[in-house]
Amino acid sequence: MVAYWILYAVAAILALSTDERRGRDVALWVLVGLLFVLAIGLRHKVGGDWFQYLNQYKFSLRGLPTEPGRFDDPGYVLLNWVMGQLGWGVYGVNTVAGAIFITGLVVFCRRQPSPWLGFAVAVPYVVIVMAMGYTRQNVALGFFFLALAANERGKFVQYILWLSVGATFHKSAVLLIPLGIFLYGKHWSLRVAAVVATAYGLWDLLLAPHQERLWQSYVEQQMESQGAKIRVAMNLVPSLLILLYRKTWKRLFPVYDIWFWMAIGSLISLALVGYATTAVDRISLYFTVLQVVVFSRLPLLMRGQIPPEMVRFSAVAAYAAVLFVWLNYATHARYWLPYRNILFE
Repeated sequence: MVAYWILYAVAAILALSTDERRGRDVALWVLVGLLFVLAIGLRHKVGGDWFQYLNQYKFSLRGLPTEPGRFDDPGYVLLNWVMGQLGWGVYGVNTVAGAIFITGLVVFCRRQPSPWLGFAVAVPYVVIVMAMGYTRQNVALGFFFLALAANERGKFVQYILWLSVGATFHKSAVLLIPLGIFLYGKHWSLRVAAVVATAYGLWDLLLAPHQERLWQSYVEQQMESQGAKIRVAMNLVPSLLILLYRKTWKRLFPVYDIWFWMAIGSLISLALVGYATTAVDRISLYFTVLQVVVFSRLPLLMRGQIPPEMVRFSAVAAYAAVLFVWLNYATHARYWLPYRNILFE
């Protein structure tokens, strides 16, 4: 448990003590990023699906499928095969996955007004729970962060490319491609055409062969994820803040529409989570980026109402409470405790 608090303390101290200018210090980001990559990648028997991922790695040692596009998540299959050929084991898989995720998170956070605050907000759930528990979707989320950073620069093609690669690690990322329509800039009709073509192609390649099984598992059989309602509810506050500060957001930041529709999607998820728990939970995991973007911008959004220092402290304290509650009361927290790392085994 101490290891998780150390990780959060590093991010929290930087969030409270580093100003916006120094918050973009490349050397510091590389150092902290490396710490988190090692914590994620070299963990040992940590995470609820640890043995499932270990079995997937062992299965990859039998050889690479002849048609990876027709197998679940071909990008992840290929990564396991490459690590097997190199002899790096499941730790190599997790380290590469962790590096992709942390790179995406860092690139995205560094574009925010309060970079380290956004990073600190991500640590308790997005980093510790997701990155150390959902390896495939963690990689897809890392590519989603890169796509969103490209989106805010008006780079539509990069947005589509990053998400297309991410979808090969977790097919659910295909559902995020339509958000590219709301890219800041002109040529709306061309974006719609490109989004439809890309989404259809990836759906046919990655989802169509498994859609019947997925529908039966996630909808008809009502597969459930414990804690899903709480995870979905965590996106409620940032979603409401996006709607509440609509005018201020538009005045301060060039991109609003994509965040607006993600907020709407988050609110819809909250309404539907009781009907298709696991399906909604998987999609809403991508909406956790709302927590990063909103709280990293909140000091600016509320500058005329509450001092920025107070906003930062409140956010850091709130997410410390999230980490405390999860470590001590979450049903599956036992799969993360104690934290173990092969460097110390």
